[in-house]
Amino acid sequence: MKTYVYVDGFNLYYGAVKGTPFRWLDIRKLCQLLLPRHQIARIKYFTARVSARPGDPDTPTRQQTLLRALGTLSNFEIIYGHFLTNEVSMLQAGLPAGAPPKYVKVIKTEEKGSDVNLATHLLSDGFRKEYEAAVLITNDSDLLEPVRIVRNELGLVVGILNPHKRASRVLAREASFVKQIRSAALRASQFPARLKDAHGVITKPATW
Repeated sequence: MKTYVYVDGFNLYYGAVKGTPFRWLDIRKLCQLLLPRHQIARIKYFTARVSARPGDPDTPTRQQTLLRALGTLSNFEIIYGHFLTNEVSMLQAGLPAGAPPKYVKVIKTEEKGSDVNLATHLLSDGFRKEYEAAVLITNDSDLLEPVRIVRNELGLVVGILNPHKRASRVLAREASFVKQIRSAALRASQFPARLKDAHGVITKPATW
């Protein structure tokens, strides 16, 4: 079955790989492992470029290294949204009972565009009959309506590879199937420590 895969990059990261040894993830290998009966024709990866944060200035470098590694995969496309970063005042938690409210300044980061971009590509590709099956790597219930349209109005298969411990019930009800992304699959789907692209050698970040 000709299949397009749509990856919510941050949903995958925060749901399945953050804080694990599995961040050096070969997404094509993961899809082939979890979808053995599908012909993976194209993978679309939706993300945004991160900025350096206090205490971790190397975050953008590590992300760029991963994006270069992903760029070596065949029929793999990266679609970018963007981040909005603002300094805001928020009420401090944990104050003693009866204490006056205290506000602290925090850096608030919001990723914008990935869910809209993913939904747009899913629908556009579906209406143009680019795939027989679409598989989403996400647990974002905001994608419920495009999933419903593709499955019920276009009559196409829509599966979910869930990166979180608990699947969204509303999303699962509309999907043709749901599979959990487990540690064993992540472990078996890592890039080699070193690989090459047109610009030279790509090395797995030391802290990963």
